[in-house]
Amino acid sequence: MGARSLSTRASAILSSLDIPVGAAELPGVYDGQWSGSGDVLESVCPATGEVLARVRSAAPHELHEALGKSKEAYLHLRTVPAPKRGELLRQIREALSAKRDVLGALVSLEMGKIKTEGIGEVQEFVDICDYAVGLSRMMNGRVVASERPGHTILEVPNPIGVVGVLTAFNFPVAVYGWNFSLSVAAGNANVWKPSPSTPLCSIAITKIIARVLEKNGLPGAVSTLITGGKDVGEAIVASQDIPLVSFTGSEAVGRVVGKAVQSRFGKSILELGGNNASIIMPDADMPLAVPAVFFGAIGTAGQRCTSTRRLYLHRAIAPKFLDALQKLYTTINVGDPLADDTLLGPLHTRAAVGIYSDAVERLRQSGAEILIGGRKYDHAALSQGNFVQPTIAYRNVRTYLNVGLFDELEQAIEWNNAVPQGLSSSLWTRDIRNVGKWIGPEGSDAGIVNVNVGTSGAEIGAAFGGNKVYAWKQYVRWSACTVNFSDAAPLAQGVNFST
Repeated sequence: MGARSLSTRASAILSSLDIPVGAAELPGVYDGQWSGSGDVLESVCPATGEVLARVRSAAPHELHEALGKSKEAYLHLRTVPAPKRGELLRQIREALSAKRDVLGALVSLEMGKIKTEGIGEVQEFVDICDYAVGLSRMMNGRVVASERPGHTILEVPNPIGVVGVLTAFNFPVAVYGWNFSLSVAAGNANVWKPSPSTPLCSIAITKIIARVLEKNGLPGAVSTLITGGKDVGEAIVASQDIPLVSFTGSEAVGRVVGKAVQSRFGKSILELGGNNASIIMPDADMPLAVPAVFFGAIGTAGQRCTSTRRLYLHRAIAPKFLDALQKLYTTINVGDPLADDTLLGPLHTRAAVGIYSDAVERLRQSGAEILIGGRKYDHAALSQGNFVQPTIAYRNVRTYLNVGLFDELEQAIEWNNAVPQGLSSSLWTRDIRNVGKWIGPEGSDAGIVNVNVGTSGAEIGAAFGGNKVYAWKQYVRWSACTVNFSDAAPLAQGVNFST
């Protein structure tokens, strides 16, 4: 297959990130060297339908070799002092920051989220690097008092090995950033398997990281990239050489990943889908709540795991709130995600458009009232992209917002908690009694329990999903070390085994 021609805009973005323009195919495997002779993955711009690149994924032998090199890289990195690993992350942070805007543009081009969100996603990687730099000097163990004279007990964190990171299409940069930064600070090598539909974002990030690793004399396989489909993901999940697997994606696949990793006594971190609710009380600050719900439902075209799917309105304010919200829906600027004034970009794939259409039809058949949206855009300028109208249904993932009415907060909390997902939730009120109930034992059972803040988006300093277990501790193994510095060797619990 010969060279391809790209749009001027796409060519400029890819060239700025050292991605060859016009090449028939790009290598999609990096373990210190670039390779790839497996199946071809197509990167398609969701706004225009333009094929941005064809990427050669990993063949079985390349997958095997890359995993082997990752293990070798870990053996090297674990000997590097943690503060030195922090310095490495500082340099990566600087390299990412220097390319922040063009990386953000690539996210918009390949994934479809709007410009400000694309840049914000790269900034999240930059911020978590900052966090990990400081962390590299504070990954402390504990000293435990021993019951035996002349003994002390140390709990020591050590690197866990190679971490497998399987990321989703909707955050093609930030999710690897969360894992990579903490994992490297802890002393681990990493294997990144990105979504098959966003290979260019992973290639661009890997090129930046690889240059920093090379400059510091470290093996490139500290940050291995293996693009591919289901077979690559299954191989990483099954590998005994990968003691920790971090997976971001659907609940269905997450369930499979969790069982597979557990079956070999590995560890897993699962960040799965959400079915997130916002609850609006009659005393809510409407000028704050309406735009927050609007962003929660519309941001990233409703494709975030924290997107607002359900809206529960107190009956007293429901008409007023819905009227204000629908007005925002009718004024949203939809179109090119790289334009500064666009607020709604496309869905990521054609398949997603089909899922959207099927879900709207199911809503109609169930008797739900479609208050707004429910169709593809028919503008000629949007015809080549995956653009659909944001939808409010009165009576589901992506650009849907399902609305229900309640009379008492307790009823709304019950509805909030009545779904199997437990990621994010939001209450809008100015009554401290409502706040107390919402964040307490009778309140939301989600991990993120916000007050006067929408469901969507989170800062890097707090635990995402609410599991505050000092996130870095998941990337290490703990060694309990009893040290005897006395002239005797007594047993614990007073056991006497003398001859």
